Amino acid sequence: MTYKTPVRDMRFALDQMAGFSSLIRSGAYPDLSGDMVDAILGEAAKFCDGVIAPLNAPSDRTPTRLENGVVRTSPGFKEGYAHYVDGGWNSLAFPEKWGGQGLPSTLANALVDAMNGASMSFAIGTTLTTGAVKAILHAGTDWQKKTYLPNMVSGAWTGTMNLTEPQSGSDLSTLRAKAEPAGVNHDGTTRYRISGQKIFITYGDHDMTDNIIHLVLARLPDAPEGTAGISMFIVPKFHVNEDGSLGERNDAHCIKLEEKMGLHGSPTCVMVYGERGECYGTLLGEENKGLKNMFVMMNAARLDVGLQGVGVAEAAFQRALAYAQDRRQGRASGVKSGPMIPIYEHADVRRMLYSMKALVEASRGICYANAVAYDLARHAPDEKQRAKAKALEELLTPISKGWSTDRANDVASLGVQIHGGMGYIEETGAAQHMRDARIAAIYEGTNGIQAMDLVGRKLQGDAGAAIKAYIQDVREEATIAKAGKRDDLQAIGARLLEAADALAVSTNWLLDAAKADQAHVLAGATPYLRQFGNVAGGYYLARGALAAALAVREPDADKAYLESRIATARFYAENYLTEATGLTAAVTAGAAPIARLDPAALTG
Repeated sequence: MTYKTPVRDMRFALDQMAGFSSLIRSGAYPDLSGDMVDAILGEAAKFCDGVIAPLNAPSDRTPTRLENGVVRTSPGFKEGYAHYVDGGWNSLAFPEKWGGQGLPSTLANALVDAMNGASMSFAIGTTLTTGAVKAILHAGTDWQKKTYLPNMVSGAWTGTMNLTEPQSGSDLSTLRAKAEPAGVNHDGTTRYRISGQKIFITYGDHDMTDNIIHLVLARLPDAPEGTAGISMFIVPKFHVNEDGSLGERNDAHCIKLEEKMGLHGSPTCVMVYGERGECYGTLLGEENKGLKNMFVMMNAARLDVGLQGVGVAEAAFQRALAYAQDRRQGRASGVKSGPMIPIYEHADVRRMLYSMKALVEASRGICYANAVAYDLARHAPDEKQRAKAKALEELLTPISKGWSTDRANDVASLGVQIHGGMGYIEETGAAQHMRDARIAAIYEGTNGIQAMDLVGRKLQGDAGAAIKAYIQDVREEATIAKAGKRDDLQAIGARLLEAADALAVSTNWLLDAAKADQAHVLAGATPYLRQFGNVAGGYYLARGALAAALAVREPDADKAYLESRIATARFYAENYLTEATGLTAAVTAGAAPIARLDPAALTG
């Protein structure tokens, strides 16, 4: 199987599902045109298919390694990354002032989708750099921006996010890394001596660039306890001289590479800062306000992780589809002799493939709509449009991350199942997708945390206003589809309306329950996120189906493709919108079903 970037699907999702045309019409990017978008996606496909995809399977067999204190990436990664930098891919959506191209972040997010389909191990390092750039853009001093951004925007230097410690995972209140004043930098700002250990640091060290810019969470000597006392520091692998050249090596080192279930080509480092007492950095933003900067990175990373799910699920689907057409086994129902048929002809195999396809496209629609909202929230000329887009961006972020990565795991598992016994054998490649996808539901805030965010800040923060407005948009789309002249559109509309009504019931129940006991809300958080994601996926697929039903009438229409978009939405409606309707019972069951039991009673 050879991975192929799904350019046609990506463009369809942008234009017909996620509302990218509204970004073009807004005037926020006056030089942006459909032809430019086509050119960018076309070149991205050439890069991903020709340069990155061939690295994926070999990197799984030949992981990164730590040799005498130096991290060596998998064969071809260094050369592939050089192509990435030379192509200007890292700079797509960053300000021209710092060497960027000033294009919408939505296009950079589409690239994240494509690159993760090609190789999740390779792509993950690039998203950490873009997140670090956003944090420095948000909180950096003029000197910090001038010193670090040009090379980070271009990708010549990479960036990392250093949060987790052995005793401090999702809860950062116990973070122990220290930062102590230690003189003055040549720009007049305070210099800090950094000490501590960080774990699970993606691309914390590697051999692909000359410098790595670490963003490290640490505590000042007089910092308050808990999360209120965390600051963020820029800690470069090599110090940067006044003229921009590289200076001395900083006392920041990788001492171990984690041996992971998947993503073998991605170096996940245990980092030690100040082992010799000579690690120095500068404060990024205000003292004790490090979490504010972290969430700038984290929110961007959560959408990127959702797109990791889309990409790896796409790759799993492509592999399973190719295998199902090639593998011959069994005969058609009622046929007792003759040649074996491709397993694609068996109804249950098609059911699994259609499930994979529907979940991939639903996830892509959610994440792309999230990306469009991000751009409109920052660049739409109209203030009301920006405010509405910001509310949508914040609402969709936990859905993009949580639902899309959960579904990526479902898709990758189905891919193994379609391969049968050969899916459990490493040589087919199906198992790698499953192993790689698994982490996406865990890092950048586990999906349970995403669900808690959804029912907490997102639902209760405005008394449900944003979610209720979203449900109303879904109902309006469902009503249009239900009134259509085609039976399939009517079925999509009916199922979507039922699911939207069920989501509304769950939403109102959670709002009422929150007034009495938050335990009931937290107990229903995960099924609520799943229900919301199912409805959101159905909403964007329905938008695409309605657009396809109009386009299919055109004389030069690609009728087979457009009909497949309608059929995919119909399949999703019958299988996943019906699931959404049934989830209200799980959401509204409250905390009683998960009342605490004595762990001893749970063992045989």
